[in-house]
Amino acid sequence: MLAHPVASPAEPKVKQAKKHTLSKEDRDAFFRTAQVWMPTRVSEMNIRVGPTGPHAFQLDQLVECDFAPSERSGSSRKFNCTLSGGEVVKVRYGAENAEVEGSVAATRLLWALGFGADAAYPVRVVCHGCSDDPWNKRERTNDTHQFDVATIERKMPGHEMHSDPDGWSWSELTLVDETQGGAPRAQRDALKLLAVFMQHTDNKAVQQRLHCLPGASSDEGLCTKPFLFLHDVGLTFGRANYLNHTSSGSVNFDGWMSVPIWRDKANCIGHLAKSSTATLGDPKISEPGRAFLAGLLDQLTSRQIYDLFEVAHVERRSRKPGSSEPAASAGEWAAAFNAKRKEIDSTRCPAN
Repeated sequence: MLAHPVASPAEPKVKQAKKHTLSKEDRDAFFRTAQVWMPTRVSEMNIRVGPTGPHAFQLDQLVECDFAPSERSGSSRKFNCTLSGGEVVKVRYGAENAEVEGSVAATRLLWALGFGADAAYPVRVVCHGCSDDPWNKRERTNDTHQFDVATIERKMPGHEMHSDPDGWSWSELTLVDETQGGAPRAQRDALKLLAVFMQHTDNKAVQQRLHCLPGASSDEGLCTKPFLFLHDVGLTFGRANYLNHTSSGSVNFDGWMSVPIWRDKANCIGHLAKSSTATLGDPKISEPGRAFLAGLLDQLTSRQIYDLFEVAHVERRSRKPGSSEPAASAGEWAAAFNAKRKEIDSTRCPAN
């Protein structure tokens, strides 16, 4: 079962891992044998609780930390904060920041199905030394502020492999060689179709990561168990759009419900509008890839699907962000999920 053992808030600070950088030749070799999926007992995964273990956070747990000033990165509200044991974690926050909810829903789905993902825990954060808006006011203060709409991110076990360029583009999945032990096309296409399903709009290369699974690093800094996974998936469960607008692309019920799975159903071309930063758009899916993802999605129970949206707190988001319309319930989101699942189930792709 794929799990995410994560660092304990109460443990002493762990020594920072060595940065593992791949040469061009080693990067090419990494791709040839890379995996994208691990066998998982899908129906047994507790989506409400998420990745478990002594280091996990409970749902809506109150977490105290000290503000850790850092350079601003990305475009959504977040800050670094130091736990009592010395570990620095990334906190996403804000009632208007849909990536708080989107990151929970997307990472829990990827985790439950066996695809790689960092863990995102919905929590409440008491930050000592924070301003009331640490994304825009980045200096340390003498104040304490509580953020009731927040997530803490935990890294997938193992370590990230760096290269030039960093991350991976979706076109590079063709470099994976099944004859050398790499992920079969069915699994790679299933991941593409899942990106369509979630409407993963901001899929530029740095949003995907090269990863080495635990215990698989050599003394030379190479990896014997390479893995490709989606790192930043907060802009999901909306409608993919050219400029990656959060209001459209993240936890937008009306937008997500309105997008069909297929742009061209007869030829199994997925409906994923390509954004200005994207490396994936309208992918063509093989029948083995469609069947593989369908088999995983069909194992999810009604309870799991409902929990996916309840734990993400979709009730905090208008069904049409930017309007005065009320939120769609977790039950409505679950119904939309099931409708999309049926679209995949009912299709048969031509041989290609």
